[in-house]
Amino acid sequence: MQYALFLFFTNTLKPFHKVVIFGVIILVLPLFSLALPRNSVRMPYQSANLTERQAAAHLIDRFTYGGTTKDVDEVVKMGLSVWFEKQLDGNLPNDDLMKRLQQFDALEYSNTEIADIFRRNGQIIKDAEKAGVIPKDSAQKGKDATTFQSAIDSFSKAMGWRKEQELFRQQIGQKLLRATYSTNQLHEVLTDFWFNHFNVSLSKNDCALYVPNYERDVIRPNVVGTFYDLLLATAQSPAMLLYLDNFSSSGHNSKFSQQDSIQLQKLKLRLSKVDSSEAAKLRKQINRKSQEGLNENYARELMELHTLGVDGGYTQQDVTQAARILTGWTIFPSSPNMPGYQQVQGLLKRKGLEDMSKEGFVRSGDFFFAVNRHDDGEKTVLGKKFSSGGGYEEGLTLLHLLANQPATAKFICRKLAVRFVSDNPPQSLINKMAKRFQGSDGNIRAVLEEMVASPEFWKKGTFYAKTKSPFELTVSALRVLHTDVQNPMPIVQWISKMGQRYYYYQAPTGFPDQAKFWINSGTILSRINFGWALATKSIKGIRFDSNKFEKNSPTWKTTIAQDLLPERDVTKIFTRTQQPIDQQTIAQETDKDNLNLLSNDRILKSNSVIDSVSQSIGLIIGSPEFQLR
Repeated sequence: MQYALFLFFTNTLKPFHKVVIFGVIILVLPLFSLALPRNSVRMPYQSANLTERQAAAHLIDRFTYGGTTKDVDEVVKMGLSVWFEKQLDGNLPNDDLMKRLQQFDALEYSNTEIADIFRRNGQIIKDAEKAGVIPKDSAQKGKDATTFQSAIDSFSKAMGWRKEQELFRQQIGQKLLRATYSTNQLHEVLTDFWFNHFNVSLSKNDCALYVPNYERDVIRPNVVGTFYDLLLATAQSPAMLLYLDNFSSSGHNSKFSQQDSIQLQKLKLRLSKVDSSEAAKLRKQINRKSQEGLNENYARELMELHTLGVDGGYTQQDVTQAARILTGWTIFPSSPNMPGYQQVQGLLKRKGLEDMSKEGFVRSGDFFFAVNRHDDGEKTVLGKKFSSGGGYEEGLTLLHLLANQPATAKFICRKLAVRFVSDNPPQSLINKMAKRFQGSDGNIRAVLEEMVASPEFWKKGTFYAKTKSPFELTVSALRVLHTDVQNPMPIVQWISKMGQRYYYYQAPTGFPDQAKFWINSGTILSRINFGWALATKSIKGIRFDSNKFEKNSPTWKTTIAQDLLPERDVTKIFTRTQQPIDQQTIAQETDKDNLNLLSNDRILKSNSVIDSVSQSIGLIIGSPEFQLR
């Protein structure tokens, strides 16, 4: 009917008027489409007999670092689906966070700037010796440590250098502040998840200086994109190339093997004609060229940890063949302080970028494909044949092949479900997520939407089924207390004391995401002590207003607990303090669940009813309930 009226109306208009009206429609229609809500994710929480507030609290528990009753109010007011979509978008204003991050100047530095500015202490000392600023005699250094250090500091300042530990402190500090204050909480949680999945470590010196920008430029921008894009970005990152040693991996290349052999002979010939000072450098070059060869470290972890999983159906032969495909994937150092700088500069002098590009060399930022180090023979991985004569494109094909395997879909989706649902997520949920993964070309956002649209996500058995890591525990406490963190380092030290030294986990597996890894008798006491230290404002560099928790009713303690643990049963937290508990009771409780120690240990020291705000907050943060999300 409306369409007929529209035709009647337009037929009565003159041609000029029709053009004007249709022109206006064309211009205005896109504006209306922007205002229309996108297809919201269906969240079947009612099928699990949950209220809207309980469902909102569950979303906050799973996709943020914690919230209060007020946060639940805001999610309900906005609408659960709308809130979730906005968190997936990750575009909410972050003015407060940006102001707090201004104290960290290195967050915007490029890898080259970082390499030029930040130095290990041993490097500074070595350069100071060469410059004659300090004596080379170690005995002389020890006579006056203060004078020695002063000379080192003055030399470093004059050169414009700073110690690399300062860079690492900034990196760790910004992580804590982002997790605590970002309005785009889901992006922070996902940045943490994917960094852990593609772990690199500050404990390995070669890659340490690249770690800050690895998180900033590789992980953070890709957290809700396609898995292939994220995989490719990590594979080409200097941090990963150095961490798992692929930057030095090389193979036989028929195009360049003769040139390499000639160059090696020239180096050996020069060695017999130079003085001792230059001979040492030449010997290093000769040894480096002689020892170059295949390194399988990255290829193995690429399959076992990054894509297929340990039971993903690959063989040792597949690992070796994949490593051959990835030979030549290395870094493009643009600073003398980066590994491989001299070799690349020598190559540039001989050929130039334009000629190198014609020969198959590829440069993209800090990534470099050195075709002369690439194994150009025939390979086969997972039954797919790679013909001889291939180059850079082989690596892209390999990564795409791995990213789109059914085993990869199941492995990645299980890890996501473990992070966001429970330590042992239902297989039916994993299957649904994996199907969406494959049907969307590995779109991470689509997989997360599938997860929250599944009834398994909303089953009551998944509520409070995850144990917070030390980082999650700390940040959630800071958030619910609306803490003002002025100096993050004292808090960071507490996180390390509780067993999670961020960015320093050495194994490529990343931190385990299981309760049994985080909860034991040693870490429990640290968690209790942290809760009380925070509540009593004994930690330097932070402050919060405890006066807002007023003792204005007989149930004031319960009111505080309900605010810090919205939609939770908080009755047990304070009833535990009403009865004496002896060592035998604690031993029995420990056998049932280590988490029960969290409040009992403190009760041993004070068997009285908790009646101050600070003590009540400390008891809540140290309780088993607060340890779970």
